[in-house]
Amino acid sequence: MPTGLVMRSTGSRYLVRGEDGSLHECIARGNLRIKGWKSTNPVSVGDRVDYLPQEDEEAVGTIVELHDRTNYLVRKSVNLSHHKHVIAANLDQALLLVTVARPRTSYGFIDRVLVTAETYQVPVVLVVNKVDDLDEDEQERLFELVDIYQQAGYQVLMTAALLGKGVAEVKRVIAGKVSLVVGHSGVGKSTLINAIEPDLDLHTLEISEASGKGQHTTTNAEMYELKQVDGDRPTFLIDTPGIKGFGLVDIDAHHIGDQFPEMFRLKGDCRFNDCLHKDEPGCAVRAAVESGEVAESRYRSYIDMLNGVEEDSPYRTE
Repeated sequence: MPTGLVMRSTGSRYLVRGEDGSLHECIARGNLRIKGWKSTNPVSVGDRVDYLPQEDEEAVGTIVELHDRTNYLVRKSVNLSHHKHVIAANLDQALLLVTVARPRTSYGFIDRVLVTAETYQVPVVLVVNKVDDLDEDEQERLFELVDIYQQAGYQVLMTAALLGKGVAEVKRVIAGKVSLVVGHSGVGKSTLINAIEPDLDLHTLEISEASGKGQHTTTNAEMYELKQVDGDRPTFLIDTPGIKGFGLVDIDAHHIGDQFPEMFRLKGDCRFNDCLHKDEPGCAVRAAVESGEVAESRYRSYIDMLNGVEEDSPYRTE
């Protein structure tokens, strides 16, 4: 039975790429589930599957077996709060695309994505887009953002995708890898992908002047095999719908701090082994926040997650 790669997930239909490069429209066998999972999508983009191929153009193939995942990225389901939604699986990395203005990406959103990625073992590269269109105050916010996340240990790239600036560096980072592009609507995900691979010609929209927010152009996650990126292996890029909020799932409170690399490095210096970095005496993390070694915004995000404050709470401070 052939093995393939899930390139697109649309409702109950999946596009599977065979090892010979052929594409097959498939449905999933009815009993295909992962034991113990409460997921809205049993099969996701990036999954490796065994499948029965289409016999002809009018027929539909069948996914019969789901291979174990090396990793995946999930968020809380929008409609089913106790379920998770798998955004994509078997990733070499994620590109978290953010903007400091039009629309502005909050530190809270960035940190939730990073914490989830750390939890599920997905490396992240932070890409700050639209850096060409910033006033003086916005430039200061840009420098602050870059400093915060480089200090935390993340690679940060800066791009102006519409002008092609920084695109060569992104190509270098994704070459020969499977990369997921994630971020709010309007940050330029499709524009960046078009700049990398113009032949894809993904649909883009302008930012809404009324709300200052992006409009959805991608409706389902989809993987593209890139032809214009050199690498020893094929290069795949996964485009995703814009995400408004990023709800955490299956992360224990005592493990949240471990997903902040700069806090985890200090954990052994705390007086108590089970320190939650809140109000315990001898806390090395809080001392580092006071000295500026750990960014205050990162610590606020941590406390919000620890206290279960949702991103859209009116009590959240940015």
